[in-house]
Amino acid sequence: MAVTEAENPLVGEITCGSLLQKLQEIWDEVGESDEERDKMLLQIEQECLDVYKRKVEQAAKSRAQLLQALSDAKLELSTLVSALGDKSFISIPETTLGTINEQLAAIAPALEQLLKQKEERQTGAPAVDESDLSLKKLNEYQVKLQELQKEKSDRLHKVLEFVSTVHDLCAVLGMDFFSTVTEVHPSLDDTTGVQSKSISNDTLLRLAETVSTLNEDKKQRLHKLQELATQLIDLWNLMDTPEEERILFDHVTCHTSASVDGVTVPGALALDLIEQAEVEVERLDQLKASRMKEIAFKKQVELEEIFARAHIEIDPEAAREKIMALIDSGNVEPTELLADMDNQIAKAKEEVLSRKEILDRVEKWMSACEEESWLEDYNRDENRYNSSRGAHLNLKRAEKARVLVNKIPGMVDTLVAKTRAWEEDRGISFSYDGVPLLAMLDEYSMLRQEREEEKRRLRDQKKYGEQQNTEQEAIFGSKPSPARPSGPKKVVGPRANGGTNGTPSRRLSLNATQNGSRSATKDGKRDSMKLAAPANFVAISKEDAASHVSGAGPVPASP
Repeated sequence: MAVTEAENPLVGEITCGSLLQKLQEIWDEVGESDEERDKMLLQIEQECLDVYKRKVEQAAKSRAQLLQALSDAKLELSTLVSALGDKSFISIPETTLGTINEQLAAIAPALEQLLKQKEERQTGAPAVDESDLSLKKLNEYQVKLQELQKEKSDRLHKVLEFVSTVHDLCAVLGMDFFSTVTEVHPSLDDTTGVQSKSISNDTLLRLAETVSTLNEDKKQRLHKLQELATQLIDLWNLMDTPEEERILFDHVTCHTSASVDGVTVPGALALDLIEQAEVEVERLDQLKASRMKEIAFKKQVELEEIFARAHIEIDPEAAREKIMALIDSGNVEPTELLADMDNQIAKAKEEVLSRKEILDRVEKWMSACEEESWLEDYNRDENRYNSSRGAHLNLKRAEKARVLVNKIPGMVDTLVAKTRAWEEDRGISFSYDGVPLLAMLDEYSMLRQEREEEKRRLRDQKKYGEQQNTEQEAIFGSKPSPARPSGPKKVVGPRANGGTNGTPSRRLSLNATQNGSRSATKDGKRDSMKLAAPANFVAISKEDAASHVSGAGPVPASP
């Protein structure tokens, strides 16, 4: 401890310096060693520190008591001002400046005056105008009293409604209701009696502002939670997350489409819950980056399925190789790649919608052509009218098929018009599995016309042959026809739409008029250089073809 050597100017006064000097003289006289002297000085210094510590602790305790007294005084002052409801009759001092004692001294007069005013209102008798003691005046006072009582009741009811709303909002948001409501006014605490609660205009205004703020917080948190829930669901679907992991965040995803007023579960919009969802989204984002190839190929499969349903030919192998190259090169961000694929999927879906009407008509046209093929097979069956099993079903189907076949030319004309309008609007050719649809329809119309002409020619030749036979029989007499070999007869039974072999076939080669062959790839699709068309529209009756005289042109074979 530093010791001041200067003596106090007051003569005869004992100071630390004089006592230390006296002690030194005694040590010199006794012959005390330096070690003992230092030890004694350290002991003196420690005792001085202990004295200072006790004094500091006492001062701190005293300050805390003063601060508590100041806080109690401020609270009591605020409560009295709210209870009396009128601040104009007294000046409220500024209690945030000066020392604690100065603040207490400043607040004391106002507090004393308010206490006095409160006591006067509670115990003092109201001044009465003794010059007017009529019943009319009494009724006026009674009416005024009822109005005030009703206003008090309405205000109290409104305050309680606000408090209840604050309680519910705090529960949903996971906030402390007590601190929130007492911040508006201390009397709104649950421990305070109903009649003691503040119902002043200021309290009602602040309660309304609090409810508005909490509602806005609820709206923002719900919006944030719904965004996180949507991201979670997208990431789960993208990575095929098992159900047991998804269940852990049911409390988040259950509010995906909820309205603000519909969320009432306590803690549903707590900040820690939102933070948990954010952490999970971030974790899944990182996991998504590590599984980029798997996810990208999954989206590619989705894109290929969309194109397949729309009968749009693409090169899936080239697309997959490009994806692999982009990921392996590291020149593209995973999020950018997935965003680009999502954009491709969205455009593909738009393309499907634009092609839907035409594709639906193509399907109806092809189905009608398949029915036409079946009808021709049915008409060639000599036993179609027998009483075999299913004959009546075939007869009904044949009637419907004839009606449908008569509509085929109109179907083709409408389909051509729709396709041309689509191509003019888009500026591109409408392809069906890689084949221009208009070319397919044009070839179909041409082959149908050739078929009709061939049928007429064969009928004329058959009629001519029958006429020749009749003339020969008239000259030489009739001859027995050679017996036809016995064998099982063909019976057309109910079967699926398709070609003459009973399997659906909707492709025709461009050179079908030359060799009539129809080859199919393993997956049922034609080679990209072949036109898509019904399989049966060049089919000719086998019996008619057999009766075709020599020298006639080539006849397309029946499928």
